[in-house]
Amino acid sequence: MKLGELSRISTVRLLPVYGVLFVLWSVLLIGWVQYDTKRYLSSVVDEILRQRVHYLSHIDRDRLPEAMAQTDALDLRGVMLYGLFDPQGNKITGNIEKIPDGVSLDGVVHAVPGGIQRIGANEPVNARGLAREVEGGDVLILARATSVLDQVNTIIFRSLLWGLTLTIIPGLIGGLWLARGPLRRIRTLESAAQPIMRGDLHQRLPVSGRRDELDMLAGIVNSMLEEIERLMSEVKGVCDSIAHDLRTPLTRLRSQLHRMHREASDSAHASVVEQAILDVDSLLDRFRALLRISELEDMHRRAGFTEVHLASTLDHVREIYTPLAEDKHITFSFEIAPSVPTVRGDPNLLLEAVSNIVDNAIKFTPAGGSIHLRLMPDADVGARIDVIDSGPGIQNSEREAVLQRFYRGTCSNKDVSGWGLGLSIVAAIVKLHGFKLQIVDNPAGGAWLSLLCGPARTGAT
Repeated sequence: MKLGELSRISTVRLLPVYGVLFVLWSVLLIGWVQYDTKRYLSSVVDEILRQRVHYLSHIDRDRLPEAMAQTDALDLRGVMLYGLFDPQGNKITGNIEKIPDGVSLDGVVHAVPGGIQRIGANEPVNARGLAREVEGGDVLILARATSVLDQVNTIIFRSLLWGLTLTIIPGLIGGLWLARGPLRRIRTLESAAQPIMRGDLHQRLPVSGRRDELDMLAGIVNSMLEEIERLMSEVKGVCDSIAHDLRTPLTRLRSQLHRMHREASDSAHASVVEQAILDVDSLLDRFRALLRISELEDMHRRAGFTEVHLASTLDHVREIYTPLAEDKHITFSFEIAPSVPTVRGDPNLLLEAVSNIVDNAIKFTPAGGSIHLRLMPDADVGARIDVIDSGPGIQNSEREAVLQRFYRGTCSNKDVSGWGLGLSIVAAIVKLHGFKLQIVDNPAGGAWLSLLCGPARTGAT
């Protein structure tokens, strides 16, 4: 499964959005829990400090050191910090050496900036405390270490990291796993759509029993295909009926004109009748070409496909069209590369396709021009047939239109006979085989048509 294919799946594209929203919501939620927990624990610490300082502030000055020592003895966890200092800042009693910097003598609990250095400790500890003056001008400092609060914050933060990790990583893995199912179904739909894209409107997209959005879309497309097939069948049936029905009266008309031509008493009438016969022949040829295209578009000839050696096909084309090119004084060059793979198809139809392309090139290439026919291996599809001429070429804006019925390019010589059906027949043969016809730029001027042929597949039908 390629990363580029996964990136086009909606589930995969929504994963980052979901992940970002989840992270933001988790951070906000855990942040609020941390803030509320910190606020609650701080209020508990502050209340303990206020109660103790209230108790100590109502004890006689002479008994204060002893009371503070008893408070320290009851502090089994070692979280209480206290000190009694004279007005000059000299220590009288307590487990801290000096008055911490930045402490205000307002009797209000604050976080002590920079922490408090406890006697015997290696480094200051974070604490909340208060300071106030007592009887005689001494300074009483009472604080409590916030190690418990810090541990709670650490636990909450670690839980957030673990929670995000254990949620996002399985979420990503699960999302990628869930995306494989829709991607497999899309590949199945793509495979089923390939024959439809080649013109086989009898095919339908597969529908599973899940009835999800892909099945709904497949059902809509299948309904569209049924209606398109019905309309195409009606149009094709009308066109085929017209072509069949008109061939019979036109054939009778030609027979009558031919009889009149033989019985004509003067050359003037004979000339008019002969021209009428030519016009009728032209109409019959058009109807035959239209019926030929209709036959090819039915896709019924694939059952007779076999392996075709394109080199032999091009040899036949050269034998047929070399005399025509010489009569028009056109240089007809020929090139076949070695090791060109065989392709699977109908040899007669492929011969007809290449012949039509070469016939067009001879028609529109002026006298003294050149046509180059070559067969080369192609790394992408297998084999490529190029027909390169020095005629007027095909404009970029007309490269799709020239494959349609009855269209003739604006650069074409209007004196050249034709009905604009040759390349339409080529396009129908190419579609029947699943090949590709390209009209590319010719640096030297003129037309350059390439027939891209896929290799023969073992066991293909």
